Amino acid sequence: MSKGRGDKAAEIRRLMATEGPAIEENTKGFNRKRQAAVADLENYEELRTRAREIKEDAIERLPELIEQLRESVEANGGTLYLADDAADANQYIREVADDEDAERVVKSKSMTTEELDVNDALEDDGVDVVETDLGEWVVQLADETPSHLIAPAIHRSQESIADLFETIFDPDDPPETADELTSFARERLGERIRDADVGMTGANFVAADSGTMAIVTSEGNARKCAVTPDTHVAVTGVEKIVPSTDDLSPFLELLARSGTGQDLTAYVSLLTPPVDSPTLDFDDDETPLSERDSDRDFHLVLIDNGRMAMREDEQLRETLYCIRCGQCSNSCANFQHVGGHAFGGETYSGGIGTGWEAGIEGLDTAAEFNDFCTGCSRCVNGCPTKIDIPWINTVVRDRINRGEEPEGTDFLVEGLTPDAESSGLDLDKRLFGNFETLAKLGSATAPVSNWLADTAPARWALERVAGVDARRDLPEFQRETLVDWFERRASTVSDPTREVVLYPDVYTNHVQVERGKAAVRTLEALGVDVRVPSVPSSGRAPLSQGMIATAEEHAHDVYGALAEHVDAGRDVVVIEPSDLAMFDREYERFLPAASAERLQERSYEVMEYVYGLLENGADADPLRSGDSHDVAYHAHCQQRTLGLEAHTVTVLEDLGYDVATSDVECCGMAGSFGYKDTYYELSMDVGEDLAEQFSTPETRDRTVVASGTSCLEQLDALLARPSRHPVELIAPP
Repeated sequence: MSKGRGDKAAEIRRLMATEGPAIEENTKGFNRKRQAAVADLENYEELRTRAREIKEDAIERLPELIEQLRESVEANGGTLYLADDAADANQYIREVADDEDAERVVKSKSMTTEELDVNDALEDDGVDVVETDLGEWVVQLADETPSHLIAPAIHRSQESIADLFETIFDPDDPPETADELTSFARERLGERIRDADVGMTGANFVAADSGTMAIVTSEGNARKCAVTPDTHVAVTGVEKIVPSTDDLSPFLELLARSGTGQDLTAYVSLLTPPVDSPTLDFDDDETPLSERDSDRDFHLVLIDNGRMAMREDEQLRETLYCIRCGQCSNSCANFQHVGGHAFGGETYSGGIGTGWEAGIEGLDTAAEFNDFCTGCSRCVNGCPTKIDIPWINTVVRDRINRGEEPEGTDFLVEGLTPDAESSGLDLDKRLFGNFETLAKLGSATAPVSNWLADTAPARWALERVAGVDARRDLPEFQRETLVDWFERRASTVSDPTREVVLYPDVYTNHVQVERGKAAVRTLEALGVDVRVPSVPSSGRAPLSQGMIATAEEHAHDVYGALAEHVDAGRDVVVIEPSDLAMFDREYERFLPAASAERLQERSYEVMEYVYGLLENGADADPLRSGDSHDVAYHAHCQQRTLGLEAHTVTVLEDLGYDVATSDVECCGMAGSFGYKDTYYELSMDVGEDLAEQFSTPETRDRTVVASGTSCLEQLDALLARPSRHPVELIAPP
């Protein structure tokens, strides 16, 4: 293992041990609550669609909305300053503090001020800056950075916070419980807010037509920071502007549910500054005097800092639709186990963090954590504004490979040659991205290739040079591929009811050949005439490595090979869910719209197709029943995103199998991710959740079944008993 990879793996191990347990408990809790809260929301998808539409419109009209907002703020008696970058913003904020002779600035939670390093800039001027959000205050006291978009101290346990308070404040009666810690913080922060000269907040949304800001918090500190000091500075990115207060409704419905699983946060403040301060003047007998006629100052500092360039970038533009809910972090298995101090950059973390860091800080920063996103797509259905987060990560990965910063308005893949694309590729990405070539060579020379690859010198070289962890079993290539086997046999269907093309993905064709044979036998037993042509790989492997141009070439080649079958009315049946997801999602970006739609409409996952055949009257008698089988079933991540898990469960149960389904959403393997020595231990740590669920008294004697290649490989590595694809379970002999 190279020194760089070794250092990164060691840091991952450290964070898994020290911060992982608290992060896992809290993010999984948020995720479970989100799922429950969303299930109770009847118009969830309609709200997501509306939120997406509002953001699309606002970002499209952003320059004019900024000017409209300026007019609104000035009409209200405030000042709007549009800052080009962090230095520009900080200089303006420092001047405001200096004009007020500010000795103390109190702040509510704001990731944008974290992005700008506002605290450092003010402290350099001798200003005492106090974070008043409990989590932010904890992070400030510990001299750490936030590890989550909405829960900055999510990596800290209650006990560690109690120890921190005791170390720093040495109280007579150290707080221990959550209530005691909160009360302790409230008392001290309340004093600091009352004595502050300037209050600083962020803003979740700002309405251009009125200058009204929406601030969504779980604590009351933001309101206090906004109205207690006579000067209020709000700092927010230009992407937070919406046309009007009428547009806030879908976001307020979605934000808390997506982030923490709450129907609504404790505080939703709509402020149209300047807002009058409460009276703090009293007469001699403590009776409040009439409220003074205060002349409040309000400054709205709008931040560009790369955002307007992102707006002009076809591929990063969607990042600006983010409302900073943290759902993509909470739903991500890798984030759950290691947190934002690994899966994050200078400021932003989680799945959407790559887009933000690439646009604001640059590719070097994004490159530090981009590989933590495995493209599993678990975050896609939960994003409240329907951002294709895996695609953004893939685009950034492609740019990292080529060493190109975002430029211009139209970064697309047409015209990009493979040589240009691969010029900056690491050897491990070349290896995994070109797995089809390796598989062809492996099958052509098997079993010698398998023996040679597993020798000690070969494993040492693979780990040392290409980063393939020596602890991971390598795939065993089959000399007879699925396509070869099929060409040598005759169909068993004399009077077919329909015709299908079984898509021979790389693993099914070269490694897991038995599941391909089982799929053929199953479909033929249900009266289907099957064809297994030689077809290129879907492009999933190169896409996972950020090799977009290569993936696009594969898409065109696959469509060219399958078009004649689609034209002939044949359905396309796919065994590997990640390849079906490729047809369903990514091919929209690579193929003409009509071609992509035709392939989507005729493509099915194999167990989905079996379900459809049985529902439409096919005789199930030839299939194997489950009279003596209890099954523990795990669905593939992208199979769940596509909504196909239920088809497999229904087919198995209808055939008499007793099915215990896994509620663990990710096996941790994630294709090539689990092979890489940098991430092997994280992969296995994520997988332990699934191993534990399939090792309980209720599941340990069941036949283990999984739908995806990665899942099957990971389960075989984690469990003492082998796993099988569900089609192998039901296929006739």
